[in-house]
Amino acid sequence: MGPFMTRREKSILYAGAAVVVLMVLVRGLPVAGEIYAERKENIALIRDDIAREQNLAAATDEWRERRDNIENRLAQLEAQVFEPSTLPLLTANLQRIVRQYANDASISITSTKLAEPLETNGWLLVEQELSFTMDNQSNSLGFLRRLEESQPWLGVTSFTMRRNRNQYSGSVTVVGFSRTGSTENTQMSQAAAVRSR
Repeated sequence: MGPFMTRREKSILYAGAAVVVLMVLVRGLPVAGEIYAERKENIALIRDDIAREQNLAAATDEWRERRDNIENRLAQLEAQVFEPSTLPLLTANLQRIVRQYANDASISITSTKLAEPLETNGWLLVEQELSFTMDNQSNSLGFLRRLEESQPWLGVTSFTMRRNRNQYSGSVTVVGFSRTGSTENTQMSQAAAVRSR
């Protein structure tokens, strides 16, 4: 054998090379296909993970915003109830506020009836009736507006007024709410635990 090959040797060499290439293709192509499919599956899994993480990030912001809104609403609602107290304290606070609003509106409180309490599930409701007199009936509008806008909130359940000669007299029934002390402490500790998470 010299540096030159015969035609027959070249044909055998080409046929052998073709067989080797064919074997590589027959065995290597499925392996390459499997590697490609596995890679494609991994890419799809990574994309799903990225989408899931983005959704969680968006949901986290949404849930944080919801929590902030609820905490703001809770603060607003807490401002509408009296500090946790007993019946005598709640009654005294309610009467003090109503008397102040009446004085501001040039209305004289003439008498108060005994407060009617209702306590249930850690809440204390006090209903207080007060009698009044005034010279000008338009004073009642400012008085009622102050009650409606009061913090803590005071609800008017009854309002009557009649004219007696040169003045007006009537009565107003007002309700106020408070938490009882033990329930409030429990809820405050629960709220603190939620905020610390």
